[in-house]
Amino acid sequence: MLTFYNPDHQLHHASELKDGKVSPCFEMPHRADTILERVRHSGLGEIARATHYDSARYARVHSERYVRFLEQAWQEWSALGHQHDALPLVWPVRDLRSDIEPEHIDGKLGFYAMDAGVAITSGTWQAVRGSADTALSAMDHLLQGHDSAFALCRPPGHHAAAEYMGGYCYLNNAAIAAQSCLDQGGKRVVVLDVDFHHGNGTQSIFYQRPDVLFVSLHGDPRRSYPYFSGHRDETGSGAGVGFNLNYPLPHGTDWAAYAIALQDACQRIRAYQPDAVVISLGVDTFEHDPISHFRLASPDYLRMGASIATIGAPTLFVMEGGYMVEEIGINAVNVLQGFADAR
Repeated sequence: MLTFYNPDHQLHHASELKDGKVSPCFEMPHRADTILERVRHSGLGEIARATHYDSARYARVHSERYVRFLEQAWQEWSALGHQHDALPLVWPVRDLRSDIEPEHIDGKLGFYAMDAGVAITSGTWQAVRGSADTALSAMDHLLQGHDSAFALCRPPGHHAAAEYMGGYCYLNNAAIAAQSCLDQGGKRVVVLDVDFHHGNGTQSIFYQRPDVLFVSLHGDPRRSYPYFSGHRDETGSGAGVGFNLNYPLPHGTDWAAYAIALQDACQRIRAYQPDAVVISLGVDTFEHDPISHFRLASPDYLRMGASIATIGAPTLFVMEGGYMVEEIGINAVNVLQGFADAR
């Protein structure tokens, strides 16, 4: 399995507002470096540098003004004399206006953010577009007739919607890759999200569409971030009714319970008969992850990969979350190895 990677991710190392204080993000460069090192030493396959794409490709799932905001945000922030990370100040909640883009950067940061875990730094845009390019490069590889590929994306993407960032995510790498498949002739694509946190951004992007089946296994939003999406009754709307499947699982879920949900998800995906499957690969389901609440052990990720292989379609793995740095490489590569061995 070929791994695609872009070292530009190292340009983004931000802070976040969490637990009432500003501190370094759990989402840090060492995450991707640890996974890359594990890929190199596992015998999984070669590593390729991502191709650079025009930003119009990102605008296939994001609005043009949102992409423009990400590109220009640091310039607008630093023009005020700021050299520290840019974080949102105010959000357009409930009955506040959310249809008019503010002119001031403070307003824009809140307008385009769902939380305070998406700081903008001087290197954020270059890292973010490099992450999206990694997913696009891996999808192009898949569409050339290959069985599978791994996009080692950082920053992650599944919390980013068409016009907002959140949860360490800026551009939705998995959604951009799925849309690229459709743009190049695919008719039906699946995004299977196995990150602990619900992929609210991916769900939002495809919620009214029947050409992308979105399936997510995640912590119950009544107790887990992002709190406001991921319930079982969210099944799509309009033409997309029935093409959105959520499996909210309780705190403390172990592999025995997780495997039942995953088996059912894979069965439904096979019935959809997809042309390609995009896996939003988060390994923050690990039992020792610092910000999640499942109890999967490292060997369970081999089983996860084998289960995904039963779908039988060309498969792109896109890296999402996972914050126990010492084990993240083992767990991510175990999924890929389990998949490869089962195929």
